[in-house]
Amino acid sequence: MTSTPTALPPAGPVAALDIGGTKIAGAVVDTDGRVLLRARRPTPATPDGETVMAAVAAVLGELRASPLWPSVRAVGIGSAGPVDRAAGTVSPVNIPAWRGCPLRDRVRELTGGLPVELIGDGAAVAAAEHWVGAARDASDALCMVVSTGVGGGLVLDGRVRPGPTGNAGHIGHISVDLDGDPCPCGARGCVEGLARGPVIARRAFENGWRPGPGEDVSAVAVAAAARAGHPAAVASFARAGRALAAAIAAVGALVEIEVAVVGGGVAEAGEVLFAPLRAALPEYATLSFTRNLRVLPASTGADAGLIGAAAAGLGRLQG
Repeated sequence: MTSTPTALPPAGPVAALDIGGTKIAGAVVDTDGRVLLRARRPTPATPDGETVMAAVAAVLGELRASPLWPSVRAVGIGSAGPVDRAAGTVSPVNIPAWRGCPLRDRVRELTGGLPVELIGDGAAVAAAEHWVGAARDASDALCMVVSTGVGGGLVLDGRVRPGPTGNAGHIGHISVDLDGDPCPCGARGCVEGLARGPVIARRAFENGWRPGPGEDVSAVAVAAAARAGHPAAVASFARAGRALAAAIAAVGALVEIEVAVVGGGVAEAGEVLFAPLRAALPEYATLSFTRNLRVLPASTGADAGLIGAAAAGLGRLQG
């Protein structure tokens, strides 16, 4: 079943929600992709789904208190997945409190009945980068987010293609190690289990890296150590880069993308991640039609999920 984008009036901003395992962000975004207002709450670590929903309500309440709200005409949601775009439900791997949560209907209630569009967070990143970011001139692209999880979305024939359920391009759960560790999704050796931030930090720690005074065991701290040449930190990012290269090459072989755009908190490490990724890519992208595949950093930054969710709210996505 394919969800048909909501028909909207031609003018006015939209509200956007970007929901992940660590934060729930909200914004009002105009028709040119500019963020006019932001709100944010941490994602509660709780087994109680209503507590998580209360954080969503708090973000929306902050937006609704703004003088911009009367002009808002729709809401777009980009959520960690899996999502079911047709049913309007979400079951994020990294938010265990939500399984089959009717998020679209709950947000519609919280916003007084506004039209609501739901997509996966990877598709939201693809929508943002194709609209105003690094993939805006690409006809065929994979756009990824590498953060506390790994997600992605596809641009094919010049249009973002979220798929019938909104999960198309979910690269984080491509298996790149058949004998790898079990993933919470139920498979083994998923690229998310090798390249997401907490795993990069854990692997570096297990191999001898230690955070400095005042630092946490985090990918940000490991990135700083890698820039300083710490072997365990360098090796942990190299392994993540190789896993991403294998997955990107697999997507390139399947759908002939011309560019892979990589964003998210881990990608903010810059060349610490991109250098080993680009170095490993030719080992996997060996077919004639994948050899020229380019890897670019995302340009919409921390606002990617919000801008992409706004694109969905504006009816810019293909079903």
